Amino acid sequence: MIIKLNEIRDNQGARREKKRLGRGIGSGLGKTSGRGGKGQTARSGVAINGFEGGQTPIYRRLPKRGFKNIHAQKLYELTFSKLNVAIESGLIKPEQLIDRDVLIKIGFMKKWYDGISLISTGELKHKFAFEITRASKTSLQQVEKLGGSIKLS
Repeated sequence: MIIKLNEIRDNQGARREKKRLGRGIGSGLGKTSGRGGKGQTARSGVAINGFEGGQTPIYRRLPKRGFKNIHAQKLYELTFSKLNVAIESGLIKPEQLIDRDVLIKIGFMKKWYDGISLISTGELKHKFAFEITRASKTSLQQVEKLGGSIKLS
């Protein structure tokens, strides 16, 4: 069967017909076109979502809570288990300097992180030199025990 361009159609029921408003009483959407009676809500540009009939709205009655720390840093959590995975897959070599550029290059860390936080989840198997933002006490101890070094920046 040859398909002609003028015979191409959507499947039956694939497209719903748009509502035809204001086409007489019999249509069910005549006169007010489904907008009800007169007044504010029948008009365009209505902004009464938070309006409570003149009483003080709930968002003004409730107290404000908390704050957003504008100085907070988004830190990438580097764990020993992540480092072990990187070595096993051949992305980094033991005794290599681990810093921001290396982690971004191997695809472990996104560029938008402000720094790196070293956490002692898992067990460190190789000696490393780190240049990071922050490190937990136990991770510091484990790195130094293996003869590695940590430079905090």
